[in-house]
Amino acid sequence: MISNSLPVMTAIDLLIIAVTVYGIWRCRLIGPGKRFERPHIGLLLINSGLLAVALFYTADLAIMHVLPMVTARDEAMKAMEALHRNLSWLVILFAVVSISFGFIELLVELQRRESRVRRLVDANIIGIIISDIEGQIIEANDAFLHMVGYDREDLVSGRVHMRDLTPTEWRERDARTVAELKATVQPFEKEYFRKDGSRVPVLVGSAAFDEQRDQGVAFVLDLTERKQAEAEARDNEERYREVQMELAHAHRVATMGQLTASIAHEVIQPMGAVVGYAEAARRFLARRPPKLEEVREALEGIVEASHRAGDVIDRIRTLIRKAPPRNERLDINKSILEVVAVTRHEAVKNSVSVETQLTEGLPPVQGDRVQLQQVVLNLIINAVEAMSSSDEGTRRLLINTNKTDQKEIRIVVQDSGPGIAPESIDRVFQPFYTTKSSGLGMGLSICRSIIEAHQGQLWATAAEPRGAVFAFTLPVRPDNPL
Repeated sequence: MISNSLPVMTAIDLLIIAVTVYGIWRCRLIGPGKRFERPHIGLLLINSGLLAVALFYTADLAIMHVLPMVTARDEAMKAMEALHRNLSWLVILFAVVSISFGFIELLVELQRRESRVRRLVDANIIGIIISDIEGQIIEANDAFLHMVGYDREDLVSGRVHMRDLTPTEWRERDARTVAELKATVQPFEKEYFRKDGSRVPVLVGSAAFDEQRDQGVAFVLDLTERKQAEAEARDNEERYREVQMELAHAHRVATMGQLTASIAHEVIQPMGAVVGYAEAARRFLARRPPKLEEVREALEGIVEASHRAGDVIDRIRTLIRKAPPRNERLDINKSILEVVAVTRHEAVKNSVSVETQLTEGLPPVQGDRVQLQQVVLNLIINAVEAMSSSDEGTRRLLINTNKTDQKEIRIVVQDSGPGIAPESIDRVFQPFYTTKSSGLGMGLSICRSIIEAHQGQLWATAAEPRGAVFAFTLPVRPDNPL
């Protein structure tokens, strides 16, 4: 009997063993780092039932092929019959019970997880799309449909496709996302078309469902409100800069108004020289014979004095004019000397001695010349006014420039006036704070805003033995290191 049916029985046993081993391999237990939780108990039960079947038919194979080699054929047949009679029903019962309970546990867990996913989808916290690799939308929640202006009828009818929702310029990025599904896809920003043709900015994160990666889920966050807030912030910042420029211009004009006498003196002086040279030239021409060499020298004096007057007027016009900020290469020493020239008469009128100690060879800075000159102008006028109200000692104003490190230079304006009270040092840069009866308290606040816009810092300290020190730093041009 064994010999007659041996090939068939062997084939059946091998087939059953192969199926059970494959089942055990497919129902692998706990992977690295995973907890022993409910779904793994179900897998353990299924594996136990499959293992029992595999062991039973392995024993059956051993009896058929090994036992006849060591005992009589009748004895082997009796052993096989006893195995099937006594154990087959028990193995089958154990396998059926174990596999059934295992599948029940897995089904319960599957339902629980599906319920959690469904609650997440239906919660409509963010848009969720389930689609295949070709872009055909299989499922989407109401949040996403509302985002793009479609309804569920459009989805069921198949009229909604990822290709139709995506503007042309974003399709290449979508293609890269499909390729990246084999790895981890980082969230990225894109746009979708709404049903009415308008666009909605979104943040998209994608993930594949399984190893085949022919379907995946995308989580979509509507960025409309954020984009609107960013646009409003940019508009507010632009309006703030415009108001700040208007205020800085108004402050420059007001400051130059205080220097009317000094400006008039700076212009009258070279114009008086022009008149003097012209009178001398007329006298030399009236001589017989005319003294042409003296006339030539007088005309050269007229030209030189005219240029001086023109330079003064140009500096005044530059400081007063209203123009957009410029980002240019600046020689800070030259810019300071131009401001000192404008304020020279004001300093003389108030008996203030102005000294400059400007380090030669400083690299150029990057910025707006008029704005930076406004800062120096404001600091000089403040110092002159502070010293004019004090009768103590010599009125001395010192302006110096120097290197601080390889990245910036420092400009210091120091006076010998009454100084700043320690409790007021931190407040002098606050808007509308002033110690002057006629001041608005905006000058130093504007100066600090200008310096910070140039990536520098402006601060004040007390001078020894008296007076105040105002200093600010400016970064040097990247291509001109110290």
